[in-house]
Amino acid sequence: MGLFGRRKKAKVVVIGIDGVAHSFLKEQAGKGNLPHLAELFQQGSFRRMNSVIPTVSSVAWSSYMTGVNPAKHNIFGFVDRVADPFDIFIPTARHMGCQTLWELLSRAGKRVIVINVPVTYPPRDVNGILIGGFLGTDINKIAYPPSLNPRLKEMEYRIDVDAWMGRKDKEKFFQDLFFTLNKRIEVADYLMEKEPWDFFQLHIMESDRVNHFLWAQWEDGDPRYTDRFLALYQRVDDYVGNLSQQLGEGVELVVLSDHGFCRVKKEVYLNYWLEKEGYLLFNQGIPVSLKEMSPATLAYSLVPGRVFINLKGREAMGQVEPDGEYETIRKEIREGLLTLTDPDTGEKIIDRVWLRDEIYDGPFFPQAADLIAIPHDGYDLKGNLNQLALTFLGDLVGMHTYDDASLFIKNREIVPKDNQLGITDLFPTLVSMMNLPVPEGIDGRSLI
Repeated sequence: MGLFGRRKKAKVVVIGIDGVAHSFLKEQAGKGNLPHLAELFQQGSFRRMNSVIPTVSSVAWSSYMTGVNPAKHNIFGFVDRVADPFDIFIPTARHMGCQTLWELLSRAGKRVIVINVPVTYPPRDVNGILIGGFLGTDINKIAYPPSLNPRLKEMEYRIDVDAWMGRKDKEKFFQDLFFTLNKRIEVADYLMEKEPWDFFQLHIMESDRVNHFLWAQWEDGDPRYTDRFLALYQRVDDYVGNLSQQLGEGVELVVLSDHGFCRVKKEVYLNYWLEKEGYLLFNQGIPVSLKEMSPATLAYSLVPGRVFINLKGREAMGQVEPDGEYETIRKEIREGLLTLTDPDTGEKIIDRVWLRDEIYDGPFFPQAADLIAIPHDGYDLKGNLNQLALTFLGDLVGMHTYDDASLFIKNREIVPKDNQLGITDLFPTLVSMMNLPVPEGIDGRSLI
């Protein structure tokens, strides 16, 4: 038995609400603040779900859209590195190493409309319409087919909010959030009505944005912001409620998020710790980037919590021998990270440190970090350089959590194997809901 009993449906709608925690939805629905979702949750199965490691939207949605772990789809973080010659880059759809859900559906003759899902820019060809996600910067290049771009521009579609306003001017930030969300919904309604489709997905990113910059104010009941924080979610609630009522008989509805959220206690700078412990060294002066590492470096970190050993034969200036020395240093760093504590409270910062071979398996395995640190909730692991201390509380007051993502499917019972449910399971589930065979090599649990 997979996630659901066998049932043949040929049309599916997926609404992704980025970063909305299961605990938040359950609480607010229970209080009557999200009445449409509260009613909807009684018409199907609403479950808490695990995200991915590391818990980053780009990795999570890549795992969702492919059904496999990062070593098979090649998206390991919001930023990544080329080992030799050393360079830092932002992974996009160009780096996606396997087929996506909508590409599989397209090849099967299904017509798809996909809007704003992370790691879909630049847009790849589909049988239908694909509007790329937040990594896109030019409205004239955001959609496939390109002929849609002028219409999106005419409708004042926004690719993303101006995140800098979350730091600089929260009043303008809220205006931007609501405008962008309303335009996204307007475009979704237009395409759903005007275009034929078998699979339709809309991704709402504004929830993640408001959580990052205003989660603490929401928790504290700050009178300047709490009403508008909730109002943003109520706008989503209205949309999903109206959509559910408008969908015809036989159309399946899925609502999910990619991770949960919690309040940031501190940002934690792992490169500061690596430098203080003598693992990370720089040639001279104050470094601007990791490109200025000394050849004597033993390890360095990329966000969030990924540690790379400066391995000889792999890294541009590899120093560490790939025999016993590699394992010795990896063990030292793993044990050292687990001892990190908040200098102000004494709380443990790191919950667990994974070795890459414990969680990754696939053709892109060599690209993976050697260690992946998982923080206790509240400690946001960063890769910044030139920090004055191990920890600091900055403008981002909300952070991702692994085990509090959410999943709702209307008119079905979710029955996860071994009581475990992860975002990778959605790929085989949706393929089966579209009445297609699940391809081999998928990590998620398929339908029977």
